[in-house]
Amino acid sequence: MDITGSSAIVTGGASGIGAAVVRQLAAKGAKVIVADLQEDKGAALAAEVGGEFARVDVTDTAQIQAAVERAVALAPLKVLVNSAGIGWAQRTIGRDGDFDSAHDLGAFSKVIAINLIGTFDALRLAATAMSRNEPDADGQRGVVVNMASVAAFDGQIGQASYSASKGGVVGMTLPVARDLSAAGIRVNTIAPGLIDTPIYGEGEASEAFKAKLGESVLFPKRLGRSEELASMVVEVATNSYMNGEVIRVDGGIRMPPK
Repeated sequence: MDITGSSAIVTGGASGIGAAVVRQLAAKGAKVIVADLQEDKGAALAAEVGGEFARVDVTDTAQIQAAVERAVALAPLKVLVNSAGIGWAQRTIGRDGDFDSAHDLGAFSKVIAINLIGTFDALRLAATAMSRNEPDADGQRGVVVNMASVAAFDGQIGQASYSASKGGVVGMTLPVARDLSAAGIRVNTIAPGLIDTPIYGEGEASEAFKAKLGESVLFPKRLGRSEELASMVVEVATNSYMNGEVIRVDGGIRMPPK
C-alpha cells in the first residue's frame, strides 16, 4: 500500500518506539500526526518531520477524535499506529495475607484503560475515517498497526495487568481484521521483546543493566532498537498482503517467570 501523500497517526509518538515509527513513516512520504501527552518532545518531532503534534490522552475519546479529524484535514488518513501504553508491576497478592496488600485494582484498571481500551478506541475512530477513503487497486482504504508485547505470551511474575492488556490487543487482532475487511482496512499487531528505550535511563549503570538484560536474548544478545521495531511497523503497513497477523520482534527471547 502506497502511503505517500497520505496522513498517519502514531499514538505515543513523541518518544521511544513511537518516535522511530514517526520518522520512518514520514520518510515514506506520510504526513504524520504525533499524538502524545509529551508536548515539548512531540511538537519538536512533528516539526522535524513536517507533521503535526496533537495532545492526546488515549483514555479521552474526544481527544482521539480531534486527532483523527486533524489527520483527515491534512490528507486521507491511511495509517494508525497504536504505540501509546504504560507498564505496571505488582504481585497478585501480598505476603501478609491482608486484603489491602492484594494487587491495586485501580492500577489494573488504568493499565487496561490505556493499553487495551485506548488502543481499541483509537482504532475504531481512525477506521471510521479510513472507511471514507477511495480504495486503491487492491480495494485498500487503510491499515492499523497495534503494539502489543511478548508479555502477552510470556508474562512474568507481577505482570498480570500488563500481560492482560497486551494479551487483549493480541486477541482482538484477528476478529477486528475480519470485521474491517469489508471496508478494505487491514489490522496487524507487533509484539516487541526487550527494546532499548528511555525507560531504562542513561549512564554507566543503565548501560550495564541493559547489557545484562541482553544476555537473555537468544540472538543477537542485546536489546532491540526502536528503529528495528519501526521497520517492521512500516513493512506491515505497506505490505498489502499482511493482515490479521501478530508478529514477535524479540531476538528469539522467551521470557522466564522472573
